[in-house]
Amino acid sequence: MLIKQLSVFLENKKGRFTEVARLLGEAGVNMSAFTVSESSDFGILRIIVSDTDRAVDVLRSNLYAVSLTDVVCLYCPNQPGALARAMEIITKAGIFIEYMYAFAQVDSAHVIIRPDDTKRCVEVLKANQLTLLAASDLYKL
Repeated sequence: MLIKQLSVFLENKKGRFTEVARLLGEAGVNMSAFTVSESSDFGILRIIVSDTDRAVDVLRSNLYAVSLTDVVCLYCPNQPGALARAMEIITKAGIFIEYMYAFAQVDSAHVIIRPDDTKRCVEVLKANQLTLLAASDLYKL
């Protein structure tokens, strides 16, 4: 189960994230998860959204550089050691994690993972009875 993630190039200027949030909101696109990484000159906004195609169209029409990446969303109980168990499974399978970010809600956590081999990561996690979520699952919560 893979989710499409948008990566948006942002100049390091005041209001750039605000503009992206406004554009998506006006287009009726909800952001369910995001992270921003930055350098002194630019940032990369990574977002999971309710309507990927619409978000890409809106952002590109407003001259944002946008790329799509497949990521995995792991459901994890929000308790000590749950993420460690999943990471041990991934590590033992020889899968490298390029980056990840997470968000928690009361008793569960959702971990967005960008592995070097998404297909193998999905296979390994499913084989170990871990729960993966589709983008649509994020809007049922």
